[in-house]
This record gives sequence, C-alpha cells and structure tokens, in this order.
Amino acid sequence: MISANKHVRIPVMVAALAMMTGLGGCAGALIGGAATAGVSVAQERSVGSAIDDTAIATKLSAQLFDESFKLFRDVDLEVLEGRVLLTGKVEKQESRLRAEELAWQIDGVREVANAIQVTSEGGIGSYATDVRISNQLRAKLIGDTDVLGINYSIETVGQVVYLIGIAQSQEELDRVIGHARSVRGVKKVESYVRLKDDPRRQSS
Repeated sequence: MISANKHVRIPVMVAALAMMTGLGGCAGALIGGAATAGVSVAQERSVGSAIDDTAIATKLSAQLFDESFKLFRDVDLEVLEGRVLLTGKVEKQESRLRAEELAWQIDGVREVANAIQVTSEGGIGSYATDVRISNQLRAKLIGDTDVLGINYSIETVGQVVYLIGIAQSQEELDRVIGHARSVRGVKKVESYVRLKDDPRRQSS
C-alpha cells in the first residue's frame, strides 16, 4: 500500500523499522520510497503494481498541493492496486468532494473510497490519540504470527480506524478487525480490505 501527502506512509513491517529507529517525517518518506519494490515482493502484489501505486500517490499528492496547501495538509491517502482511499478531516463538504474529484483525474485510478470526515473538531490532542491508536494496532499486527501484517495499511482519524490491504483469508481479516476494535479509544473500524482471491483484484 502506497500513500503520499505530508510524507509517504509505509506498510506495517517497514513502519515498525521507522518507529524503532526513531525516524519520521522526511526520513520516513525516504525509507518508504526506497523500500517500495522490496516490500512489494513480500506483499500480495507485483512490483509493477507497487510502482504504479507510487506514481498515483505522488501525482495526487501534487494535485492536492496545487489545489491548496490546506487540502494537501488535511487529506491523507493510501493507494493499493489503483484503489485510492482518502481519509482526513476538512471543514467543508466542497473540500471533501474536490479531493475525490482530483483523485479521479489521475491516470491509473480504478476506484476511489472517500472516507474524509467533514468536521471542525480536532486539534493536537485528537491527533495524538489517533497516532497512539495506529501505533498500538501496528504493534498488535506485528506480534500476531497468524496475520501477514505487511499487507495492511492503517489510518486513524477521529478515533475511527480505516484499513486497506489484502487479506490471506476471511479468518485473517477477522483477526485484524478484532485487533483494531480491541485498541483503547477506537470508536469504529472501517475495512477497505480485499481477500487475496477476490476476483475484482484479477480484473483490476
């Protein structure tokens, strides 16, 4: 799963490396960009698909920035096999719709899931809680030998956990969702995960 906005978010296993080494921001972005091909080998997708996803994320990030710095700052994105998941918080419905419109303009985008929240609530405290939830869930996935955590990306916004990725089976996905629900403070879990043998992946 590839994303790009303020920095590149990277899958669970590489994110763990960044957390252990204390890297974040631009340094984390460099790790994510350099590791794209290598990580994709372990994921349920091809190197070509990973590269295409990186291109989509980079182009959409630039589109958001060109539209307005505020939209670039407030909207996060994940890309997997041409599927774009938009998350974050904006103050106006028009901004939410504009972000989706920009996503559809990028070549290679096959699907857009717009999970952007329209709200004026937030702040540093809310952001810190979301970061804690995401990190605790990543740790749970890394520690679960029955879950191939590298295939999942996590976004938490307003204590709502958004998952996108490829599950080996329904049982694995159920375990991941269960872990997400068990993290203190989580209000809701939304899954955009597809099963490994989902025919929609083959046609995408």
